[in-house]
Amino acid sequence: MTEATKKTRQRPAENQAIPLRHPGRWVLAAVLLLLVVVFFIDAANRDAYHWDVYFQYLLDTRIAVAALHTLALTILAMILGVVLGSIVAVLRMSPNPVLQGVAWLYLWIFRGTPVYVQLVFWGLLGSIYQVLNLGVAEIDLQSVLSNMFLLAVLGLGLNEAAYMAEIVRAGIQAVPEGQSEASKALGMTWWQNMRRTVLPQAMRIIIPPTGNELISMLKTTSLVIAIPYAGELYGRSTDISNSIFLPVPLLLVAATWYLLITSILMIGQFYLERYFSRGSSRQLTTRQLAALADAEGVPPRNVTVGREGATDGQS
Repeated sequence: MTEATKKTRQRPAENQAIPLRHPGRWVLAAVLLLLVVVFFIDAANRDAYHWDVYFQYLLDTRIAVAALHTLALTILAMILGVVLGSIVAVLRMSPNPVLQGVAWLYLWIFRGTPVYVQLVFWGLLGSIYQVLNLGVAEIDLQSVLSNMFLLAVLGLGLNEAAYMAEIVRAGIQAVPEGQSEASKALGMTWWQNMRRTVLPQAMRIIIPPTGNELISMLKTTSLVIAIPYAGELYGRSTDISNSIFLPVPLLLVAATWYLLITSILMIGQFYLERYFSRGSSRQLTTRQLAALADAEGVPPRNVTVGREGATDGQS
């Protein structure tokens, strides 16, 4: 490349841009901050909140155990929802019209009725089915249908599966067909194609809404009192508040625990999303940057240099 060509390809000096000032934003932020401070000061001085009762029961053993039950309900129901939702998603994409119809019927029922109504029905299931007659044998269902914790997991998990099915289906269908065709051309089996090609790319789309569903599931566990199951956080705090006739401080205790668990789940969701978003950045390796600079004459401004061992998928 000649010196004349290099000079013609040099970019002009950049203009010094002065950002616009927005004093209205700072004024609005100050007003909002002042309103928040006034609210907390007023709440701290109101006797109706009974802060002494709040701090008395905040770390109560019964509340802590109920928080663990809430977390167990959330995790087990989400596992059931993800597994069953993935199966329903595959049925929705199946070329078999019978399987498609079964999946559509499942989604129609569980997405078309409120989860509270479903939980009430699960609680009444024991009064409907005491014995299951198979013709050659009878199965006693009393012991199973009297386990309210199990019914709560089933009720929440089956409802969640209807929503996870659509999330999984959207993530899989977002991967271009050419990716699967290339995998088949390389001799991969269907499972290898899903595990190595489709799912790693689909997870970037599946993980964010799944994290939101997990947090939503944590709060939905407060509805299992309809079964009735009162061993979770809201049910236990309600029982205590009914015994001392002070509902407000116990509601604040439950809200504090919900906020704590939600914050932990949000942090986990952040790192999980960052893990599966690898390969979607504009970071280039030194070799890729050198090739791009040689083609354009000067390095582009909208890229950064990564480590030499990075894959091409990170471009």
